[in-house]
Parts: sequence; C-alpha cells; structure tokens
Amino acid sequence: MYYVYLLKSKKDDKFYTGCTNDLKRRIILHNEGKVLSTRDRNPLVLVYYEAFLNKEDAFQREQWLKTGWGRNHINKILSNYLSKI
Repeated sequence: MYYVYLLKSKKDDKFYTGCTNDLKRRIILHNEGKVLSTRDRNPLVLVYYEAFLNKEDAFQREQWLKTGWGRNHINKILSNYLSKI
C-alpha cells in the first residue's frame, strides 16, 4: 500500500504533501526532524491521506496535489476542518 499524505505545520501553518509506503513511520520521521524538507517546521500534524495499491498512481496523485488545481481541491474538501483551526 502507498500513501499520499498532507501534513500541516503548527509552526508556520503551511502544508507539506508527500508519498510513502509506511505512513506511521514517515510521520514520526517528519516530527523527529529527520526529513530535510520539514525539519524546521515541526511539529507537523496529519490532516489528510489517500491510499493506493500502485506506487506510480500514488506518486502521480502526489504531483497533482502539488499543483494549483490540487491545492484548490484539498482546500475545498477540507474546508470545514480548515475553517475550525
């Protein structure tokens, strides 16, 4: 199983989108500062994820979510959650 995930930094309120085959382990690595791209943005909270059976499908979805259309899509589907934080 492969996961595309969205983390939100409690430090700067920005999002990080990533892809992994071990979601729990990857979130731990992010919050321990062992992931270069997020080490200065801890703590991070998981706000969204999707599961895929195929690695290529997961990475393709990750790339799409990083586009303007993808970010708009995430903002729409998480609008209730995002309005309360």
